Amino acid sequence: MRINTNASAIFAQRNLLKNNAAQAKTLERLSSGLKINRGADAPAQLQISEHLRAQTVGLKQSIDNSEMAVSLMQTGEAALDEVSRSIVKARQLAISSANEAVNDESMLLANQQEFDQIVAQINRIAKNAQYGKNNLLDGSGSGNGVTTGDHLTFVGAGTTGISSGLHGYDIEISRAATRTTHTGITALTQAMIDAEEQITITESGRSVDFKTKAGTTIEQTLNELDKAIKTAGLDVELVRDISSKAVRNSPQQLTLRHTRFGSEYFFQVSSNTAGLLSAVADVSQRVQNGVDIAGEIAGEGALGRGQVLTGAGGFGSKAEGIIIRYDGVKAPPPGQRAGSITFTQNSLAFQVGGNANQTTKVSLKSVKAHNLGTGVANDSGFRSFADINLLSAKGAQDSLDIIDKAVKDVAASRGFMGAFQKNTLESNLNFLRIAHENVLNSESVIRDADMAEEMTNFTRDQILMESNTAMLAQANQSPLSILKLLGG
Repeated sequence: MRINTNASAIFAQRNLLKNNAAQAKTLERLSSGLKINRGADAPAQLQISEHLRAQTVGLKQSIDNSEMAVSLMQTGEAALDEVSRSIVKARQLAISSANEAVNDESMLLANQQEFDQIVAQINRIAKNAQYGKNNLLDGSGSGNGVTTGDHLTFVGAGTTGISSGLHGYDIEISRAATRTTHTGITALTQAMIDAEEQITITESGRSVDFKTKAGTTIEQTLNELDKAIKTAGLDVELVRDISSKAVRNSPQQLTLRHTRFGSEYFFQVSSNTAGLLSAVADVSQRVQNGVDIAGEIAGEGALGRGQVLTGAGGFGSKAEGIIIRYDGVKAPPPGQRAGSITFTQNSLAFQVGGNANQTTKVSLKSVKAHNLGTGVANDSGFRSFADINLLSAKGAQDSLDIIDKAVKDVAASRGFMGAFQKNTLESNLNFLRIAHENVLNSESVIRDADMAEEMTNFTRDQILMESNTAMLAQANQSPLSILKLLGG
């Protein structure tokens, strides 16, 4: 046995240090709950784990973002519900004012005053509906445009249109929209009336069968025909000749016109007398459809429907989703633009994903009174819900179509917001929660310590430490035994 070099003690000491380091590592894992605490523990796995951690944080915040977005939409929808209730009340007032036979001036005035209060209430809701400091229903959360040029009106925009800057986008109209119109080639005479002429007009599945009454004048017959068309609810109007050349109760050609512009609207006519309306007696004749508007916005092709022109979009499009209305009778001369639109994109953007550019946008239209019920033709000259006057039975009658359009406008906004909430935000929330769970679990598998396994390792290391300590002591005792023999 060599005394100067105690190989057994050195071996025991080396194992003791090794087991001490293993025990320290196990203690670190048990105390932190992680099996990877530094890069040296597992370099490749650490990189994957750190990426997954960052992804987990992003997904968690995206979940919070989406939940707040849902809350915003719910706030806006609740405000729209109140606007809808106010409009329904306004409709009740209009029907009351239309009851001409029993109304007096004081009743009409009271209805108008209440209607004015409703308009003010709607404007207050539009102004004050907020989520945080963001206004929801005043139009600031959508694409906004200002048009220049005669007969041009900005209608709305989607979320894809690009702000134009101060220079604006040129608007070119190559074809103005028209309405389905039909004029008979044979004038209505007193003899036809006395013979009880049969006239039939059909539009969108609704019909009016009108028979003239013997002894009534041409003027009276036209009035009765006009009333019959309106009572039947047809979107067709009798165009009366109000020029100085028109002589009351003189033979007159009948002219019918659809109330809506565009190629999708038409009607059918028939008459007992050939040429009065239908070319062949008692044979229904379909009137040729109107045409849709055609033109360009920002030099890009646009889709025309009725009087409305919508930016079609495509790769690199600037005007996609921008909607304008042109109500001119004729298009401007070739080479001459109709006007321009200065457009600003203010749609609300939500970060609904954990990575760059994972966003979605929503455009919330204004529900101010002057933005509701627009584009409805009427004899009273009401351009919107805000213009309605109930001080006359005629005004009340004309207001009903505008109010019904306002109801549709608000309902459409509520439907859009509901669809966006359900199909975009809530659907995305479900996906994010599942993705967050999966990523979190993946990161846990890589980095989290198995506590049962680590406790087993700790117990084993503890036993080895005690054993190593004992063996080291024993190895150090062996040289002493040899020295005792030498000294003996």
